[in-house]
Amino acid sequence: MPRKLIKRFMPSDQLIREHKHLRWLGTLLHDPNLWHLNRRSVSGAFSLGLFMAFVPVPFQMVLSAIGAIPLRVNLPISVALVWITNPITIPPIFYSCYLLGCWVLGQPPALHGFELSSEWLAHELNIIWKPFLLGCFIAGTISSILGYVSVRLLWRWYMVRQWRHRRASQLREATKP
Repeated sequence: MPRKLIKRFMPSDQLIREHKHLRWLGTLLHDPNLWHLNRRSVSGAFSLGLFMAFVPVPFQMVLSAIGAIPLRVNLPISVALVWITNPITIPPIFYSCYLLGCWVLGQPPALHGFELSSEWLAHELNIIWKPFLLGCFIAGTISSILGYVSVRLLWRWYMVRQWRHRRASQLREATKP
Protein backbone atom coordinates (compact mmCIF):
# COMPACT_ATOMS: atom_id res chain seq x y z
CA MET A 1 0.00 0.00 0.00
CA PRO A 2 1.18 3.58 -0.48
CA ARG A 3 2.48 3.96 3.07
CA LYS A 4 4.37 7.16 2.38
CA LEU A 5 1.23 8.85 1.06
CA ILE A 6 -0.87 7.74 4.03
CA LYS A 7 1.84 8.67 6.54
CA ARG A 8 2.07 12.15 5.04
CA PHE A 9 -1.52 12.91 6.04
CA MET A 10 -1.51 11.12 9.41
CA PRO A 11 -0.58 13.00 12.57
CA SER A 12 2.45 11.66 14.41
CA ASP A 13 1.78 9.35 17.31
CA GLN A 14 3.92 11.55 19.56
CA LEU A 15 1.77 14.59 18.74
CA ILE A 16 -1.41 12.67 19.60
CA ARG A 17 0.03 11.28 22.86
CA GLU A 18 1.08 14.73 24.02
CA HIS A 19 -2.14 16.49 23.02
CA LYS A 20 -3.60 18.28 26.04
CA HIS A 21 -7.10 16.84 25.55
CA LEU A 22 -5.88 13.25 25.14
CA ARG A 23 -3.37 13.01 27.99
CA TRP A 24 -6.01 11.50 30.27
CA LEU A 25 -5.87 8.30 28.19
CA GLY A 26 -2.34 7.70 29.51
CA THR A 27 -0.65 4.59 28.15
CA LEU A 28 -3.69 3.41 26.16
CA LEU A 29 -2.37 5.32 23.15
CA HIS A 30 1.08 3.70 23.36
CA ASP A 31 0.07 0.49 21.56
CA PRO A 32 2.06 0.42 18.28
CA ASN A 33 -0.84 -1.13 16.33
CA LEU A 34 -2.82 2.08 16.84
CA TRP A 35 -0.29 3.90 14.67
CA HIS A 36 1.40 1.35 12.38
CA LEU A 37 0.29 0.74 8.84
CA ASN A 38 0.11 -3.02 8.48
CA ARG A 39 -2.48 -5.23 6.81
CA ARG A 40 -4.26 -6.26 10.00
CA SER A 41 -4.34 -2.81 11.54
CA VAL A 42 -5.50 -0.96 8.42
CA SER A 43 -8.14 -3.51 7.39
CA GLY A 44 -9.53 -3.53 10.94
CA ALA A 45 -9.57 0.27 10.94
CA PHE A 46 -11.53 0.28 7.68
CA SER A 47 -14.01 -2.18 9.13
CA LEU A 48 -14.50 -0.22 12.35
CA GLY A 49 -14.59 3.20 10.69
CA LEU A 50 -17.08 2.18 8.03
CA PHE A 51 -19.36 0.54 10.59
CA MET A 52 -19.26 3.58 12.88
CA ALA A 53 -20.04 5.87 9.95
CA PHE A 54 -23.51 4.31 9.81
CA VAL A 55 -24.20 4.58 13.56
CA PRO A 56 -26.74 7.42 13.79
CA VAL A 57 -25.41 9.16 16.89
CA PRO A 58 -23.40 12.31 17.41
CA PHE A 59 -19.69 11.94 18.18
CA GLN A 60 -19.11 8.95 15.90
CA MET A 61 -15.42 9.84 15.83
CA VAL A 62 -15.18 9.37 19.59
CA LEU A 63 -16.90 5.98 19.36
CA SER A 64 -14.55 4.94 16.57
CA ALA A 65 -11.49 6.02 18.57
CA ILE A 66 -12.73 4.21 21.67
CA GLY A 67 -13.35 1.08 19.59
CA ALA A 68 -9.92 1.25 17.94
CA ILE A 69 -8.07 1.01 21.25
CA PRO A 70 -9.30 -2.43 22.44
CA LEU A 71 -9.47 -3.78 18.87
CA ARG A 72 -5.87 -2.59 18.31
CA VAL A 73 -6.51 -1.17 14.85
CA ASN A 74 -5.14 2.00 13.26
CA LEU A 75 -6.69 4.86 15.19
CA PRO A 76 -6.33 7.76 12.71
CA ILE A 77 -7.75 5.74 9.80
CA SER A 78 -10.73 4.46 11.79
CA VAL A 79 -11.55 7.98 12.96
CA ALA A 80 -11.10 9.52 9.51
CA LEU A 81 -13.41 7.00 7.81
CA VAL A 82 -16.28 8.09 10.02
CA TRP A 83 -16.36 11.28 7.94
CA ILE A 84 -17.97 9.37 5.09
CA THR A 85 -21.14 10.51 6.79
CA ASN A 86 -20.66 14.25 7.03
CA PRO A 87 -23.21 17.08 7.06
CA ILE A 88 -23.48 16.91 3.26
CA THR A 89 -23.80 13.14 2.88
CA ILE A 90 -25.88 12.31 5.98
CA PRO A 91 -29.32 13.03 4.46
CA PRO A 92 -28.99 10.79 1.38
CA ILE A 93 -27.13 8.03 3.25
CA PHE A 94 -29.52 7.89 6.18
CA TYR A 95 -32.56 8.13 3.91
CA SER A 96 -31.17 5.19 1.94
CA CYS A 97 -30.71 3.31 5.21
CA TYR A 98 -34.32 4.05 6.10
CA LEU A 99 -35.50 2.77 2.70
CA LEU A 100 -33.37 -0.35 3.12
CA GLY A 101 -34.92 -0.98 6.53
CA CYS A 102 -38.41 -0.51 5.11
CA TRP A 103 -37.64 -2.94 2.30
CA VAL A 104 -36.28 -5.59 4.70
CA LEU A 105 -39.27 -5.21 7.03
CA GLY A 106 -41.67 -5.25 4.07
CA GLN A 107 -43.36 -1.98 4.92
CA PRO A 108 -43.86 1.08 2.75
CA PRO A 109 -41.89 4.24 3.56
CA ALA A 110 -43.96 6.44 5.86
CA LEU A 111 -42.18 9.78 5.77
CA HIS A 112 -44.41 12.80 5.49
CA GLY A 113 -43.48 16.32 4.41
CA PHE A 114 -40.24 17.57 5.96
CA GLU A 115 -40.47 20.32 8.53
CA LEU A 116 -37.54 21.68 10.53
CA SER A 117 -39.03 21.46 14.02
CA SER A 118 -38.59 19.34 17.10
CA GLU A 119 -42.28 18.32 17.03
CA TRP A 120 -41.97 16.98 13.47
CA LEU A 121 -38.76 15.16 14.34
CA ALA A 122 -40.24 13.58 17.48
CA HIS A 123 -43.39 12.49 15.63
CA GLU A 124 -41.58 11.08 12.59
CA LEU A 125 -38.84 9.43 14.62
CA ASN A 126 -41.50 7.61 16.60
CA ILE A 127 -42.75 6.12 13.31
CA ILE A 128 -39.51 5.46 11.44
CA TRP A 129 -37.03 4.39 14.12
CA LYS A 130 -37.28 0.63 13.56
CA PRO A 131 -36.64 0.56 9.80
CA PHE A 132 -34.10 3.37 10.12
CA LEU A 133 -31.97 1.62 12.75
CA LEU A 134 -32.28 -1.73 10.99
CA GLY A 135 -31.17 -0.16 7.70
CA CYS A 136 -28.24 1.57 9.43
CA PHE A 137 -27.18 -1.71 11.03
CA ILE A 138 -27.40 -3.63 7.74
CA ALA A 139 -25.60 -0.93 5.74
CA GLY A 140 -22.92 -0.58 8.43
CA THR A 141 -22.34 -4.32 8.60
CA ILE A 142 -22.17 -4.75 4.82
CA SER A 143 -19.86 -1.76 4.33
CA SER A 144 -17.70 -2.95 7.22
CA ILE A 145 -17.28 -6.42 5.72
CA LEU A 146 -16.68 -5.04 2.22
CA GLY A 147 -14.12 -2.55 3.51
CA TYR A 148 -12.25 -5.22 5.47
CA VAL A 149 -12.17 -7.70 2.59
CA SER A 150 -11.28 -5.02 0.02
CA VAL A 151 -8.33 -3.72 2.00
CA ARG A 152 -7.05 -7.25 2.64
CA LEU A 153 -7.32 -8.13 -1.06
CA LEU A 154 -5.75 -4.86 -2.25
CA TRP A 155 -2.93 -5.23 0.25
CA ARG A 156 -2.30 -8.80 -0.87
CA TRP A 157 -2.41 -7.83 -4.56
CA TYR A 158 0.06 -5.02 -3.97
CA MET A 159 2.46 -7.26 -2.01
CA VAL A 160 2.37 -10.02 -4.66
CA ARG A 161 3.03 -7.40 -7.33
CA GLN A 162 5.99 -6.08 -5.37
CA TRP A 163 7.38 -9.60 -4.82
CA ARG A 164 7.11 -10.39 -8.52
CA HIS A 165 8.73 -7.11 -9.47
CA ARG A 166 11.56 -7.75 -7.01
CA ARG A 167 12.05 -11.31 -8.24
CA ALA A 168 12.09 -10.20 -11.89
CA SER A 169 14.61 -7.52 -11.02
CA GLN A 170 16.80 -10.06 -9.21
CA LEU A 171 16.63 -12.41 -12.20
CA ARG A 172 17.65 -9.60 -14.54
CA GLU A 173 20.59 -8.76 -12.29
CA ALA A 174 21.64 -12.44 -12.12
CA THR A 175 21.57 -12.86 -15.92
CA LYS A 176 23.61 -9.74 -16.63
CA PRO A 177 27.18 -10.49 -17.79
